[in-house]
Amino acid sequence: MVTIKVAVAGAAGNMGREVVRAVCAEPGLELTAAVDLHGDGGDAGLTAGLGPVGVPLETDLAAALQRTQPNVMIDFTSPHSVLHNIETAFSLGVRPVVGTTGITGPDLEKIRGWSELAGLPAVIAPNFAIGAVLMMLFAARAARYLPEAEIIELHHEKKVDSPSGTAIKTAEMILQTRGNFCRRTVEELEKIKGARGGEMEGIRLHSVRLPGLVAHQEVIFGGLGQSLTIRHDSFSRTSFMPGIIMAVKAVMGQSGVVYGLENLLDLS
Repeated sequence: MVTIKVAVAGAAGNMGREVVRAVCAEPGLELTAAVDLHGDGGDAGLTAGLGPVGVPLETDLAAALQRTQPNVMIDFTSPHSVLHNIETAFSLGVRPVVGTTGITGPDLEKIRGWSELAGLPAVIAPNFAIGAVLMMLFAARAARYLPEAEIIELHHEKKVDSPSGTAIKTAEMILQTRGNFCRRTVEELEKIKGARGGEMEGIRLHSVRLPGLVAHQEVIFGGLGQSLTIRHDSFSRTSFMPGIIMAVKAVMGQSGVVYGLENLLDLS
C-alpha cells in the first residue's frame, strides 16, 4: 500500500483537530505537517487530544509544505486565507482538499487556472458529510416536480460566512435541475430588512447562527396542497471525516478541480 502524506491547514481549530485525529487513525495516511495561525510549535497530536505524533504545530504553511513535501493538503481555515493556501499548495506540488467555505464562482475559476498551471487536481466540497451530499442530490431531484423551494441552514455561532457553502451549492443544484421557472410575483412588505433572507435567482436562503449547533440544513418545497421537507443534521464534526478521507484518497487519481463530494460518489 502506498502511503499518502498529508498536511493539515487549520490544524488547531475544531475541524482541524478532528481531521488530525482522522488522518492519524486511517491506514495508508500519514500526517506529515500541521499548520495553524495559532501554532505554538507543540505537538499536533497533543493539540488534537491524541498522544504525541511527532508533528509540530507551526504557523508558516509554505515552509511546512516545502520541508515535508506532502501529497495532499487538507484545508479547514478561513474564507480570508483559503485562496492563498490553495495557491501556495499548488505552487509547491501539493494537491488541495478543501472544506473551507466562502469560495465563490470567480474563486473557483482562479483555482481551476492554478490547477491547470500546476498540472495537479483538487477537491473542493462545501460539505464533506455524505448524508448532506445525499440531501442536496435528493433536493435537486425533488425540484423537478416541486420547483418552489426555500433553504434554511443552521450553524454554530462562530461560523463566519453566510449563507453556508452547502446552502449555496444546494441552490445551484436546484436551479440546474428545475430549469426555467417563474414564480408568481407578489409585492412583499418586509417590515424588518432581511426578514425574508437572501435571494438566489428566486430561491430564498436563511441563515441561523446559535451556540449548540454544528451544521444543519433543511430544504422546504411547497406545492399545491402539500409540502416536502428534506433535512440533514450533523451533530458532531466526526460526520465529515469519512467524506474527507474519501476525498484525500480520490484526489490522488483525479484530474482538474472536483467541486462537490457528490462527484466522488458512485450513485449509479
